[in-house]
Amino acid sequence: MAYAATAGGVKLAAPAAPGVLALQRALVWLVGASGAIVFIEPSPYEIATLLATVAFFATGLRLRLVLMPMVLMLVLLNVGYTISAIPLYDQPEVVSWIATSWYMAVTVVFFAMVTSEDTAARLDMLRRGLVVGAMIASLLAVAGYFHLVPGGNDLLTLYGRARGTFKDPNVLGAFLILPALFALQSVVSDKLGKAIRNVFAFGIMSLAILLAFSRAAWGGLVLTSAFMLALMVLTSRTNAQRSRIVIMAIVAAVLGLALIAVLLSFDATAEMFKQRASFDQSYDEGRFGRFGRHILGAEMALDLPFGIGPLQFHRYFPEDTHNSYLNAFMSGGWLSGVCYPALVFTTVIMGFRHVFVRVPWQRAYLAVFSAFVGTVGESFVIDTDHWRHFWMMLGAMWGMIAAAQAYKIRADETSSA
Repeated sequence: MAYAATAGGVKLAAPAAPGVLALQRALVWLVGASGAIVFIEPSPYEIATLLATVAFFATGLRLRLVLMPMVLMLVLLNVGYTISAIPLYDQPEVVSWIATSWYMAVTVVFFAMVTSEDTAARLDMLRRGLVVGAMIASLLAVAGYFHLVPGGNDLLTLYGRARGTFKDPNVLGAFLILPALFALQSVVSDKLGKAIRNVFAFGIMSLAILLAFSRAAWGGLVLTSAFMLALMVLTSRTNAQRSRIVIMAIVAAVLGLALIAVLLSFDATAEMFKQRASFDQSYDEGRFGRFGRHILGAEMALDLPFGIGPLQFHRYFPEDTHNSYLNAFMSGGWLSGVCYPALVFTTVIMGFRHVFVRVPWQRAYLAVFSAFVGTVGESFVIDTDHWRHFWMMLGAMWGMIAAAQAYKIRADETSSA
C-alpha cells in the first residue's frame, strides 16, 4: 500500500529512499505480527525486534529530545532493579529477569524512536501486523478450546481456558485487546466491505478473549472499547460520523451479548464462565489474599529502601504480588518504586493532553491510548511489568506524542509562511 509523504502540506515521512522506507515499514509489520507468538523461547517477537532494531539503526533512526525523560526514567527504573538484585545474582532466574527488564526498556526506546517518524505509515503497518498476529492467535485459541486441532488441546489450552500461542490465558486476553480495538474502529468508521471483514475479525478476537476466561481481559475489552468509542465521538468532525459510531457500537454490543448467550448454552463453558465471573475467588480474599498481600507488601516496602529483589515476594507470601506498582517497590526498592509509576502515569497524563490534537494518525492514537490506559488500570491487580505489548504501547505513545509536537510546529510554520 502506498502512503502519502505529505498531509496538509506538512512532511510526514522520514527522509529516506523509497526502498528503505518500504523495508522499514515491512519490519514494523513483522514485529507487530510476531508479537502474538510467544510460547517458545526465544520467541519470534524477540527475533523480529532484534532484526528490526539492527535494520533501523543501519538505515537511520533518530532519538528526539522529547524522548529523553522517558529514557531517563527507564534507566533509573532498571538501575533500581539491578542494584536490588545484587545479593541474588547466584540465582539464574533472577539474572534472566533483570536481563528481560533491560531488554523491555530497549524495546520501549525502539518503538518510541520508530513511531516518532513516518508516523502514520508505520502505525498503519503496526496495526496491520498486530491484527494478523491476533487473528492467528485467536483462531488457534478457539480451535484448541473446541478440540478442533488433533493433539492441540494441551498446547492451545491451559486448565480448560484458551491460551492459543501464549503461555498464559490472561496474557492472551490482554494482548488481544489492542488489535480488537483496531478492528472495532474499522467496524464503526470504514466503508461497508472493510467494516464487514472487521466484524468477523472483532468477533473472533472477542470470542478468544471470552474463552481465555480472564476477568481482567473481559472487563478490559468492555471498558477500553467504551472509552475509545467515546473519544472517537468527541473527536469526530461531523454529526454523521458521530451518529454512525453510536449506532454501530450499539449493534456490536447486541451481537456481543448474543455471542455470550450462545456460548453459555454449552454446559462446560457456562460452568467455567460462572466460576471465573465470581468476585469471591479464594485467592483474592483473606489476610494473604491478593488484596491483603497488597496492603502487607506496601507496609514492607516503606521499610525496605532496596526492596527484597526480583522474584522474592513469593518467599514471604503465598503468591506473587499481582500488582505491578507494588512489584516495582519490592523488586527494585524505592528508586524503581518511584520511577515505575512516574513513567506510567506521566505517559497517561501526556496521552490525555494529546487526545484532541488533530494529526493524520489520530484514529490509531485513540486505540493505542485506550488500550494503554486499560493496561495501566489492570496493573493494579496483575503483574504486567514483563508484558511485551505493554512496553510496545508505552513506547508507541511517546513516539506519537513526539511526532504530534513536531507536526504542530511544522503546520504552524507552513500556515505562517
